[in-house]
Amino acid sequence: MSAVCLGAIVAAPQAQAQLENILKGAGIVFVVDRFGGEINKAINKLTGDPSGEAGSKTKVVPILSVGQGINAGAAQVSGPRRAVDSVQAVAQLEGNVRLGASLRIKGLIPISTRDVKNSSKLARVYGVGITGLIDTKL
Repeated sequence: MSAVCLGAIVAAPQAQAQLENILKGAGIVFVVDRFGGEINKAINKLTGDPSGEAGSKTKVVPILSVGQGINAGAAQVSGPRRAVDSVQAVAQLEGNVRLGASLRIKGLIPISTRDVKNSSKLARVYGVGITGLIDTKL
């Protein structure tokens, strides 16, 4: 009986952490969906980007961790108007590489869906780059 109670006590913090990640992720998506345009204008002003010239466009989308679907923040993407219009999120891939020292690396890929369950099936949007990162202190 005490083993069952101990398991429940150990599982509770894990469940709470998962719930917090879900709520933070939902909060990021809400903020991006609601205020993405304003955030985008602020980044353009910060960087002096005259978005809209010569058929180019910028836009703010959520960053999603591949395989987990957990939101990791938001990013501004930039490129040809038609390509940027199709971007729904930025997929974040993480890995490790050893080059004398062990390095943690992250890849950011503009994608046309918010489905990031399988890294081999990401719907990459070509011709679009990441021009800004948005984060918040939690």
